[in-house]
Amino acid sequence: MRSALKLQEKIKSGQLTLGIIITNHLWLELLEIVLFAGFDYVIIDLEHVDHGEVLVADACRIGRLTDFPILVRPPRTDGETIRMAMDLGPCGLLLPMIESVEQLNEIQSGLWMPPRGERRPGGHGNWWVADYNYETWKAEVEDNFITLMQIESPRGVANARAIAEHEITTALAVGPYDLSARLGVCWQPDRPQLQAAMKAIHAAAQEAGKPMWAIGDGEELMRQGHNFLCVAEPSNFLKATFKQLVERLRASGSTPGAVVNAFVP
Repeated sequence: MRSALKLQEKIKSGQLTLGIIITNHLWLELLEIVLFAGFDYVIIDLEHVDHGEVLVADACRIGRLTDFPILVRPPRTDGETIRMAMDLGPCGLLLPMIESVEQLNEIQSGLWMPPRGERRPGGHGNWWVADYNYETWKAEVEDNFITLMQIESPRGVANARAIAEHEITTALAVGPYDLSARLGVCWQPDRPQLQAAMKAIHAAAQEAGKPMWAIGDGEELMRQGHNFLCVAEPSNFLKATFKQLVERLRASGSTPGAVVNAFVP
């Protein structure tokens, strides 16, 4: 898949790679907005919201046709869930709550066709494959498929090096909110416990020669040495932007002669 290869090459080269995660509202025109803005990839979140398999498959199809990387975060990591997520046709998966190598072995079984795995392909996301021979599946789907292993617990942090070294791991990833909750500092991002855990994950990725995916404030993450970033959720970004706009307009209204250009066609 060209979109997978494109993203693989960019993140492995160490270039700044910027993406968003779509959790609350998915619509196809949003992909045009993201492309216009210059982002490098999108993750469609199915862990928290069911966007509907047809819509998600259509979004993944747009990604393949435009060589734009569309990944999916499935709700679970059992082999059957992985198989069904693969059937939607993404170029990669963000996998939640990864804690052990044993999990990765089951994920591998759902990712790969026999004889290497147990995947039974079908569904919307498989019409584009050139033919159904095993070597075609391996070359066009499996060889460059992206898997981001999201560490969200102390057990995951402890096993981060082994997780990073697994053959299916493209990059380690961090889930800072859930990790902070499990460390007893629920959304206190500056607490030493969370910062130490994130540094340990980053170090494990570097020691294994793998990139690390991080989500949050882009400028702060760049200062910490990260370059594979997820910097926004569109609905939350829109909410924050509207709030800033209203505050700016109300502030300008209390200042005689102040003019704010609030509409950009």
